[in-house]
Amino acid sequence: MIPRRHFLGGAAALLASAADTNPAIKAARDAALAVLRPSEKTLQHGLELHAASLVIESYGFSPRSAIDGAAMKRATEAGAGALELEDLYTEMLLMRVADDPSQQPEYRQAWQASGVTCVLQNAGEEGSSPLRLLKRLAHFTYLTDKLRGTVSRAAVPADIEAAKREGRHCLYLTGNGVPLAQEWNSTVEELAYVRLFYQLGIRMMHLTYNRRNVLGDGCAEPANAGLSELGRAAIAEMNRLGIIVDVAHSGWRTSLEAAQASTKPMVASHSAAVEMRRHIRAKPDEVIRAIADTGGYVGVYSVASFLGRSGDLNAMLDNIEYLVKKFGADHVAIGTDLAYIPSTANAQWKLAGTRPKSRERFEALWPPGALTSQSHPSLAWTNWPMFTVGMVQRGISDSDIQKILGGNVLRVAKAVLPA
Repeated sequence: MIPRRHFLGGAAALLASAADTNPAIKAARDAALAVLRPSEKTLQHGLELHAASLVIESYGFSPRSAIDGAAMKRATEAGAGALELEDLYTEMLLMRVADDPSQQPEYRQAWQASGVTCVLQNAGEEGSSPLRLLKRLAHFTYLTDKLRGTVSRAAVPADIEAAKREGRHCLYLTGNGVPLAQEWNSTVEELAYVRLFYQLGIRMMHLTYNRRNVLGDGCAEPANAGLSELGRAAIAEMNRLGIIVDVAHSGWRTSLEAAQASTKPMVASHSAAVEMRRHIRAKPDEVIRAIADTGGYVGVYSVASFLGRSGDLNAMLDNIEYLVKKFGADHVAIGTDLAYIPSTANAQWKLAGTRPKSRERFEALWPPGALTSQSHPSLAWTNWPMFTVGMVQRGISDSDIQKILGGNVLRVAKAVLPA
């Protein structure tokens, strides 16, 4: 057992304090320690390095809220339809903490335990409908307006650096789709909403989700077709405006051709290396090299069922180490694709009762076995400091670790925005 004084020593004290008062955060931290078994020196150095670093998640979610189970049950009993219930659930999950002071201490604990300054936050649903994308963007506009003393919207990279200096947190907003007019009059008119969403604060967009769309193929499409002409035009418009092109959920050929088409650094914000585990969400070396050649990066996710093998923190670190050795630390980041779930979430779900059965959403194309409920507590979102400890343990230099923790995301964000 590692002595408590080492875990709380020096600059790392703030990172550890939330684990003292939150059993879930402490259990996750203990699980990571059990997986890594770091020496006292490695642990202390990793925690202090993490506390001193600018930590930016390349794709993820700020801590979630617990839903209001009683309100969900009332809506169900009143005959609310599937879409209404989905909207109500999403609104509660993403921004109820803004209006419920009782949830705010745990929300802040999760941020503090993670040591994360900024999350490239999914503020758009999967698809290309502007109205659908706008709903989730509105949720995070509201959240950051109401909790601006804790978490704010970052419009430019300098806002992220300011948040670190001031001990605050921020969200750099991203969308899970390129908004399209869907009128098909002309290319310029079809892509007109891209500029509007940039003006609303979106700074990164998925070209595709799992399925094929008019821009290219998603990662779950067996045909693996490439980028369309409209897809190339969309990339050019994103490059012009200052929006990061993200191919995390795109097919391999679409990803490769997007990297070849982009004149600015582009990314796979939450992915991994196929060489470590063959999965639809991972990328082959050819694609990763093309992304690196743009000046971009691959953000390594921490979803256990995507990582395979041990499915724990070591599996995630295996991917980071592979990418660093093969492509260089300048092209690696971390995008967990996970969120912190508050301790009251399960109890509220029980209060909500059974929701009406609904059909599977069109975008949810997951081949059998590609997405499971497998998880491991060592990969918890609040374990970001342990990710750093693990990288120290793997012999990655401090300067390279700081690039992976946030330096690369900041560099790309600056490079993509127009001067």
